[in-house]
Amino acid sequence: MVSNWQKNPRSRVVAIAAAVFFIITLVFTLHRYYTFYASFDQGIFNQVFWNSTHGRFFQSSLSSSLSTNVVHAGEVPEVFYHRLGQHFTPALLLWLPLYALFPSPATLSVLHVTIVTAAGLVLYVLARQYLEVRLSALIALSYYAANAILGPTLSNFHDNFQIPLFVFSLLLAMEKRWWWLFWPLAICILAVRADGGISLFGIGAYMTLSKRYPGRGLAVCVLSFTYVVVLTNAIMPLFSEDISRRFTIERFGQYVDAQEATTLDILWAFITQPGLVFAEVFTPFWGKLKYLLGQWLPFAFVPALSPAAWTIAGFPLLQIFLQQGMSALSINIRYAMTVVPGLCYGAILWWSHRQQWLDAPLRQWAIAALHPQTRSKFSPPALGEWFDSRRETLRLWWEKHPHLLRISMRRFWAICICLSLFFTFTSNPNRTFYFLIPDSVDPWVHVSLPRQWQHASHIRALMNEIPPDASVAATTYIVPPLSGRREILRFPFLQLRNDAGKVIHVEYAIADLWRLQQYLPAFKYDRELFRSIIPFIDRLANEGHYGIIGFEDGVILMRRNTPSDPAAFAAWNAYRQEIAPLMQELS
Repeated sequence: MVSNWQKNPRSRVVAIAAAVFFIITLVFTLHRYYTFYASFDQGIFNQVFWNSTHGRFFQSSLSSSLSTNVVHAGEVPEVFYHRLGQHFTPALLLWLPLYALFPSPATLSVLHVTIVTAAGLVLYVLARQYLEVRLSALIALSYYAANAILGPTLSNFHDNFQIPLFVFSLLLAMEKRWWWLFWPLAICILAVRADGGISLFGIGAYMTLSKRYPGRGLAVCVLSFTYVVVLTNAIMPLFSEDISRRFTIERFGQYVDAQEATTLDILWAFITQPGLVFAEVFTPFWGKLKYLLGQWLPFAFVPALSPAAWTIAGFPLLQIFLQQGMSALSINIRYAMTVVPGLCYGAILWWSHRQQWLDAPLRQWAIAALHPQTRSKFSPPALGEWFDSRRETLRLWWEKHPHLLRISMRRFWAICICLSLFFTFTSNPNRTFYFLIPDSVDPWVHVSLPRQWQHASHIRALMNEIPPDASVAATTYIVPPLSGRREILRFPFLQLRNDAGKVIHVEYAIADLWRLQQYLPAFKYDRELFRSIIPFIDRLANEGHYGIIGFEDGVILMRRNTPSDPAAFAAWNAYRQEIAPLMQELS
């Protein structure tokens, strides 16, 4: 394989594409972190890793603040809360030795980008099992250009980043019949999180329905289904009640009339309410069609014609489509990444019987699809019937417009890849390109790069006054760099239960008000938080609970039971007078 990379120009193209992907995503991801645009999830995972390196595996006070006991029951966050009750993610332990060597939130970003990049190289090797070098390279390039890969990579660290590497490696092991490697990789997929069982079930369904390895495929289906059921109904509830009281209700609450539901309750609701399930799959129609088009685009829409792609990717896709709310349909969040491996493998298998058509013009493809003797090779039966009913109309249209559809499939594919990159960039995934693309045009919301760098220096100056082992509360975007400690919360939370079981107030509190002020004209959440947080800080300072010991560029630092620094307090009062008209407008 090493010689192939060196000798074959198209293999070198894949290596170059992987290097470009790695460098660009790493630079922008680290820049996002160091300019305080990495958000709460980055802090959660960093604290989980930090606690795990100190023997407190998967504990997190930040995760505790999101637990059902805090959100629904009003309890105080706990430092010894186990995140495994929210997401069962033992696969993260694979990367713990690396974090132990370089304990930093930035390490997680480097790991994230590295694993996603490596998955593309494994995909290329997988494609070469069926395709010639040129097609294999195009498949790999499509992966690196996919919005569903780029968007979640240009984000906070998350657990689904492992799915492409594990799935591609498992499929390669299946093709090579390396069963000694296949089954450990299957366990790794399950260990990513409970959702990994759904991705693995799709692979088992393909192995069974394709009749390639029906016995092993059935075993994979039984393993994945049993794992998800036992995990979510017996193991995760040992840590907390979040799975039944929060996550199933937040995602699938439309199927049950209850305040809590197990995954078995949700599954039974699916079975007994087929009409509702059908409606949820197809509504909102244009939103879900747009999502599918975004997933198919970098692969020139070929996965839409591949039964294997529908079989493998269909199960994680169905999970996304059955959820309530529009956030699941965002192609820039981590859930979208679980769909991509099935699309890639389906495209590989589809092209394996049609490699000679790569340079054929699209007109020739259309004619072949229309012809009754050949259309079954290029389109599913339903599409063929549609062509039958409109064959003459389409033939006349092509004769009238002979200049159309002359472009080759290869060039069309290249156009699709470019469009995918363009749409990814213009969507500004996770505000990574905040300094290039405004977050809102009307009203205008844009933060320039020099201004954000300047602001970041003020945040760091105040952060440096917080001891590394002190308890602290911070606003969302300051949480990640401070999260390598035992006791940390998201401001305005100030109380937590420590290791002694005692409820305490955190010693320090730091809040970035300037950032909220920039985004509040266009974003309701920032507007409401700003409106509530200003009087809250006033009460803390005026009642003597927390003294203001630093104020720079709209960033305030407070300390418990400490007199306010006169200069910092004066700067705060000057800022309050400055924003008085804004507060009156917001009230």
